[in-house]
Amino acid sequence: MAHATPSPPPAIQRTPTASQVVETSHGRVQGEIFRGISIFRGIPYAASTSGAHRFRAPRPVEPWTGIRSCASYGETAPQAPGPLAEGGWKGHRPEMGEDCLCLNVWTPSADSGRRPVMVWLHGGGFEAGSGSNLLYEGTNLSRRGNVVIVTINHRLGIFGHCALEDLAGEAFAGSANAGYLDIVAALRFVATNVGQFGGDSNNITVFGQSGGGRKVSLLTASPLAQGLLHRAIVQSGSHLRILSRESSHELAERLLAYFDLQPSDVKKLQGFPWRDIRRANRDITRATRLRYSPAIDGSVFHAHPWDIAAPATAATIPMIIGTCRTELSNQLGSADPGTFELDHSSLSTRLARFVPAKDVPELIAIFERESPGASASEIFFKITTARGYWRDSILQTEAKARQASAPVYAYRLMWRTPVEGGRRITPHSLDLPFVFDNVSKAPQMVGPETSETRTLAQMMSESWLAFARTGDPNNSSIPSWAPYDLDRRPVMLFDSQATVPSDPQHEERLAMERYPTQQMGRILHP
Repeated sequence: MAHATPSPPPAIQRTPTASQVVETSHGRVQGEIFRGISIFRGIPYAASTSGAHRFRAPRPVEPWTGIRSCASYGETAPQAPGPLAEGGWKGHRPEMGEDCLCLNVWTPSADSGRRPVMVWLHGGGFEAGSGSNLLYEGTNLSRRGNVVIVTINHRLGIFGHCALEDLAGEAFAGSANAGYLDIVAALRFVATNVGQFGGDSNNITVFGQSGGGRKVSLLTASPLAQGLLHRAIVQSGSHLRILSRESSHELAERLLAYFDLQPSDVKKLQGFPWRDIRRANRDITRATRLRYSPAIDGSVFHAHPWDIAAPATAATIPMIIGTCRTELSNQLGSADPGTFELDHSSLSTRLARFVPAKDVPELIAIFERESPGASASEIFFKITTARGYWRDSILQTEAKARQASAPVYAYRLMWRTPVEGGRRITPHSLDLPFVFDNVSKAPQMVGPETSETRTLAQMMSESWLAFARTGDPNNSSIPSWAPYDLDRRPVMLFDSQATVPSDPQHEERLAMERYPTQQMGRILHP
């Protein structure tokens, strides 16, 4: 199908102006209007989590009087310093702190428009990131689709997932999943208030990438979130299993031992500076190879969310699920630049860290047939990605297709970025600037903005927007995209030209069927 060339962007509004005042259930807020979109940043949806409220379920925010200025982002959840915490902003990134339960809204108008609502959950696993990342800036997507965009901050790592209930009693109920409960609280705030921002509370799509996709996976598997979302998009983040109760208990005990405390001293943890708790998070994770993350706790989660079958709570929710072609050229390539210089001998040695050594020759042969002329490094990234991200994505997509109650659409991003001479191929997070129509903000990821990158942004953003409107991603910028089924297995391949073949990379998919999910507990790769 021929693709229309996207229109050039409109003239940029250089100076924001004050937005209309919006009445929320907690008080009045005022943001700013920029390039025709009203933006409200840092709206609190729950109270501060500091002091006696650390490690506990979120509490309602105290209502305020007067008009609260929401022109600036709220605090970023405590986490390790780095690019994900900084969010891509230069010189004015938000502060980090425990008063972090806030969200941001982009809307064409805070009127009675009843627009589709798209709630974004940020990446960074369950331990890093924020809703204020520059890549998630919602102006372009809100304007393109006439939709309301919401991004969320919530507790991360040890602050959001430290299972203290078994050690310290009912006061810490839900502590193993406090960060997840934050997300549910944010969705409740959205459902209650988004109508005041021009959105439709009966048409809410949750979408997220990497750790955000994992959070979307959990939301579709939780009775606590039922009725708070109507469609779901999982980008490079199919989450099938969570921590066992035993593993989460081990992590909680490690925290006490780190500070030489007894279970009766748990409340002392609430008085330590949050940076000391953050340091403990880092050291314990390194020692155990376990991450503070959602866990089976008998109250919030009673079982693994998507293993072995799709959860009943997901049955009526249309979904999009997909990955990038070489996700791990980002993580593995950054951790060890030598992976970009592999030869055939070193390829076999490296792959034996990810799959059984006896399988390596066969897997190399299969992937080389699918990608003739590919370098050893490219084959390495394709196989390791297939073993992890792609295998889990297929398992989730298949489980959803078996429910047959609501459609699931499968995709893979195949476009090769020219950055770094193309050596990263199609890495983890490459989908972000295209989904948010923000390619001009991400030259470090996609190169200079071109007609090709604008067209790909049009295809992906319009597909996500169409899905948010109706539960069907089809639109005039792409070929017909059929729901996934276990016979034909149609998959949208996003590239310079989008195609929808049946069961693409067939041999590769079959080769991966011998393996279970990698989400079996301990950290398996950097």
